[in-house]
Amino acid sequence: MARDEHNKAAEHHENAAKAHRTAAENHGKGDHAKGREHANAAKQHSQMAQQHTDQAHSKSQQQK
Repeated sequence: MARDEHNKAAEHHENAAKAHRTAAENHGKGDHAKGREHANAAKQHSQMAQQHTDQAHSKSQQQK
């Protein structure tokens, strides 16, 4: 169901945003290793969000 994919995408977007904020905090504190770690996690969540968005779009098109 497209709605489930949208919910999964939204969840990943929220997780990406949290990871971006944490990365920024760590970089601000000078802990660049942790900042990069959280930035990479944010990137992974963003990529997963894109995949779920694409799947939701595809499923929505099939239901028309």
